[in-house]
Amino acid sequence: MEFSATLPLSQLPFLYPATPSSNKAYPFWPCKRRSSQPTRLHCNKMYVPGFGEASPEAKAAKNLHNFFTYVAVKIVAAQLESYNPEAYEELIEFLGRHSLNDGDKFCAAMFRESSRHKNLALRIMEVRSAYCKNDFEWDNLKRLALKMVTESNTRLMTEYVLETSHVESEK
Repeated sequence: MEFSATLPLSQLPFLYPATPSSNKAYPFWPCKRRSSQPTRLHCNKMYVPGFGEASPEAKAAKNLHNFFTYVAVKIVAAQLESYNPEAYEELIEFLGRHSLNDGDKFCAAMFRESSRHKNLALRIMEVRSAYCKNDFEWDNLKRLALKMVTESNTRLMTEYVLETSHVESEK
């Protein structure tokens, strides 16, 4: 079951008034006025409040950066397991004591552990960089993210309509 609904912004005055008042500041207003046409608005991208200095893309990039460290650790661990079991055990033991939530902190701590760990950290950073540059499928990420958002929105809207319409489902 597929459906789509579109509401013009004019029907959503509680989100965006028809035009911003000239004497009132709208820090969340997504558009900028053109000086030649003061009543028209020119929009390129949405303004996203609440991210401070960083954009949503910068926040996503930071999360991907940490995820690439996680992926690199998994790759290096799999490589070590087959040809250097001693280094593999050291890496697993280090993982047990240090969080991978922040990839740079993890690598920095590994550098300071020992010279053997320093070599592991260098290998992890090398694999992280190579994976990001050569192997990560950026186009596939965008396609999957768009698909997930579309499917999720459709599912949530369908569930809501079914809940609120009091229509008995056919069996």
